[in-house]
Amino acid sequence: MNTNQHTTRGRVIFIGAGPGDPGLLTTRGRQVLADADVVVYDRAVAPIVRLARPDAERIEVGAPAEGAMAQDAIAMLVADKAREGLLVARLKWGDPFLFGSGAKEALFLHEQGLNFEVVPGVPVAFGSAYAGVPLSYPGGHDALILLRGHEATREDAPDVHWRALASLEGTIAAYASAPQAAAILRKLVAAGRPATHMAALIYDATLVSQRAVTDTLAGLIAQLDAAPDAASGLLIVGDVAGLRAHLRWFDERPLFGRRIVVTRSHERARDLSDRLESLGAQAIEAPTFRMLPAEDPEAIERAVASVQHYQWVVCESASSAHRFLKSVLSGTRDLRALGGVRIAAVGPSTADQFRAAGLVADVVVPEIGEEATCDAIAAHGPLAGTRLLVIRPDHGRAERGDEGPTAELRRRGADAHDLIAYRTVPGAPESVAAQELYRQLLEGRIDAVTFTSPTAVQRFVDLIGREQAADLLNTTVVATIGPVTAAAARALGITAPIVADTFTIDGLVDALVRRLRQ
Repeated sequence: MNTNQHTTRGRVIFIGAGPGDPGLLTTRGRQVLADADVVVYDRAVAPIVRLARPDAERIEVGAPAEGAMAQDAIAMLVADKAREGLLVARLKWGDPFLFGSGAKEALFLHEQGLNFEVVPGVPVAFGSAYAGVPLSYPGGHDALILLRGHEATREDAPDVHWRALASLEGTIAAYASAPQAAAILRKLVAAGRPATHMAALIYDATLVSQRAVTDTLAGLIAQLDAAPDAASGLLIVGDVAGLRAHLRWFDERPLFGRRIVVTRSHERARDLSDRLESLGAQAIEAPTFRMLPAEDPEAIERAVASVQHYQWVVCESASSAHRFLKSVLSGTRDLRALGGVRIAAVGPSTADQFRAAGLVADVVVPEIGEEATCDAIAAHGPLAGTRLLVIRPDHGRAERGDEGPTAELRRRGADAHDLIAYRTVPGAPESVAAQELYRQLLEGRIDAVTFTSPTAVQRFVDLIGREQAADLLNTTVVATIGPVTAAAARALGITAPIVADTFTIDGLVDALVRRLRQ
């Protein structure tokens, strides 16, 4: 598909979301989600819906295996949306045509004369690889049997020829509820499968909450009987289950299972969240603040048009640098517009924005702070009479005229001009996300909270409440990107924040790994 063109509307595209990890969604699936007008999705794949177009309508339709009446209603809903001329993404757990209701929904569309397409997904059974359990291996047995389990409305074992199945050497896989898993294992043993053969039950496969149990068939039956209300999981029966001890990797990562709060804005959170998730953590993006355009959005364009009149451009954040560079490169301009202008970047991530555009900042200040910023620029020559453009965010706080880098530069004799690149507004304490975060902190379910700026500290306190924030944060690990941010945390009553050795996202993550692995 040409991603620069919209897909034909008035049709339904079934997308296999895979077993849970959003990273397992196919490239084609991402393209459709980014283009769809409506996303109709199973509850199990809700985290993947964030990849949808921001203005797309989102409709959750329950569990992956709903009853017949509910399934008919879903099919009619999808059809009605397509008749309205909309592009409908039907996002389904696993693969749409493997045991689920995808084929039934597609047949209904066919009968209605509506167009549809199918984007295959990673089958749920293939998620066993995340637990170190291969479905086959060289020199092993030659058969792989997929059994319908939790995808059916019944809670007992599927209706198959159990004696033939038990005698077939190979791997059996089924996503099953606890009663179904126990029933399947009993049927196999009763039909002749040795009770000493190995099996594995993998809960939340491919997710950071994944856990796995390996045992003999008899041992696993006993465990399931002792915990009849256990959640559903991926049942693997066969010699391959014994390889988990040698092939496990996903749950061996240094931050596996840790729940870590990211307090950056949604627009800037992804790089830190991705880094944490690559090490096995669950990144929880706190709704601390949102970014909005500046009150005078054209001010940056006017400043760029006369940028050659400045000796320095100072960017206080990565987003400020991004907006500045976007303006520089708009229209007929290119980087030559910056000619003899020197660049000062506050923070390594701000410097990275310039480096990505082919510019190396003359000054990189490790962390925000007016004294450090002014000293670093002054090291390149006298400030008196120097024209500087300071590009920064407006955090909506009443600031005294004698505060901030611009004021300090002026005190030192510089001709410093202040430019607001964007505004931030605080998150709503009464929002569902804020209340959920508060509850998780209160219940001790958060392993760490990260802060990458003093503003993030203050916004978090605004969200949670000053007294509550200090009390709750002192019961968990608080990680700060540098000493200025750590000082802001201490000023608000947080007693022992850890500080990254290098004031970067990677340094912050490294500090977290060291602390949480102690």
